[in-house]
Amino acid sequence: MTKPMQNFPTPDHDELPDDLRERIDEETERTGFTPNVFSAFGYKPSHFRAFVAYHDALVEDTELAREEIEMIVVTVSGVNDCLYCVVAHGALLRIYAEAPKLADQLATNHRSANLSPNHRAMLDFAADLTESPESIGRTDLAKLRNHGFSEEAIWDITSVVAFYNLSNRMATVADMRPNEEFYSMGR
Repeated sequence: MTKPMQNFPTPDHDELPDDLRERIDEETERTGFTPNVFSAFGYKPSHFRAFVAYHDALVEDTELAREEIEMIVVTVSGVNDCLYCVVAHGALLRIYAEAPKLADQLATNHRSANLSPNHRAMLDFAADLTESPESIGRTDLAKLRNHGFSEEAIWDITSVVAFYNLSNRMATVADMRPNEEFYSMGR
């Protein structure tokens, strides 16, 4: 079994604060295994709490469908070459979108995927914001509006992009490893 992260020590589950153990146990029961991101982020409990709370807000208080969130995550993570997030969220995308090939397409080059014009605009924006945030302006927001995204949806898209740029960088520096289970999920 590969350690959850290679560059920092992974805390022992039994030594974590009660609230973190409870959250990890809930996730383990729900998925059948403990995603390594949970074990890794236990390294810094205050950061774990904030990370998980923001993640939960992003997926629970949004105009975006869960598959759209995962499309953004996989695209951003592909641009950032983040192995953990490409593999883990690729599995979630395959499940939520019921599309076994989509995650691989988005992770390597979202422009090669068969997408609706709305989703293409959303992912173009996500990639541009990731690669060259200084280039983003009002015309980019207008383009999303023209593709039917509301102000709130644009905020949500931007929030997911920002959060996963943070997450990708943490996973990269920690050398976080995807669980073996993620590789075959939804295929």
